[in-house]
Amino acid sequence: MSKAVKLVEFQSHGTTIRGAWFRAADKHLEGEHGLPCVVMAHGLGGTRAARLDAFAERFAAAGLEVLVFDYRSFGASDGQPRQHFGIRRQLDDWKAAISFARAHEGIDTQRIALWGSSFSGGHVITAAAEDGAIAAVSSQGPMMDGRAAFLNVIRYAGLGQALKITLHAAWDTFGALTGIRHYIPIVGQPGEIATMTSADAESGYKAIVPNDWVNEITTAWMLELPLYRPVARASALSCPTLIGICTQDSVAPTSAAEETARRIGAPAEVKRYDIGHFDIYVGDGFEQAVGDQVAFFTRVLRPATPVAEAPAPADDAASTDPETDTGPASDTATEPKAD
Repeated sequence: MSKAVKLVEFQSHGTTIRGAWFRAADKHLEGEHGLPCVVMAHGLGGTRAARLDAFAERFAAAGLEVLVFDYRSFGASDGQPRQHFGIRRQLDDWKAAISFARAHEGIDTQRIALWGSSFSGGHVITAAAEDGAIAAVSSQGPMMDGRAAFLNVIRYAGLGQALKITLHAAWDTFGALTGIRHYIPIVGQPGEIATMTSADAESGYKAIVPNDWVNEITTAWMLELPLYRPVARASALSCPTLIGICTQDSVAPTSAAEETARRIGAPAEVKRYDIGHFDIYVGDGFEQAVGDQVAFFTRVLRPATPVAEAPAPADDAASTDPETDTGPASDTATEPKAD
């Protein structure tokens, strides 16, 4: 692994979360209190290895520190049962990741930004509203309204299919009481039982995941889905917020994303891409979106007075060594030892 990227871990409710820290390629965004940091995590069932590193690399190359993490029970992180999805559980992981980033040496605690995609595109709105001190948010192809998302399933899969999924969710809810979780696939073909079965869901998702990705997920959370509405928290945001909308999105209703931007008001910026939900991770869709996100983050996270422009102290004009380790300062945040 490059010296510019290191593995990190931190705790969330006593469970180890693992991720990667991407170091800024240069220090032109460094201010009096350090560098800005973008915190990232994936959407429904996704892991860091499903193309998030590609975004992180671009952000780091633009001068941003970046933390990318896997939720508890997914990817490289610990947590049992495996593949267990919970809305509040993941929001708590976001809270832990933000705290970890703020405690990291060399980071400006007032310039923490969040990046989310699909389900986490909604999470970053909620997390920023709950935190109250996030400097910027980027949300692409976002799931902003669980009620609208559930109605969308009925639209493309039919009422019968939606009722079957609800029964699977109830099965898992009761199974959890005995410690026996119930799983269904994350993605499947139209007509199959899975959380996403739109025409492009299976091919689009499997195009971005690694070979060891696990296509299954617990289902109890789907009973909560209609009640999870990040759009309802949008008016609480006052920080610059970039919302990337895939106008051909078959998974996340675009109307909810547009409404979220409207409720945020002046701090919101909207970019629309004539692509599907999964096209934003690859090819031209990726290049367009990541280019807009780099421009957004470097603009809104620029320090009032960059260190390079600030007068050097009379007794010490030495610049900061760009290779200095910016590892975790907290005793609860450690780097894993090599095997």
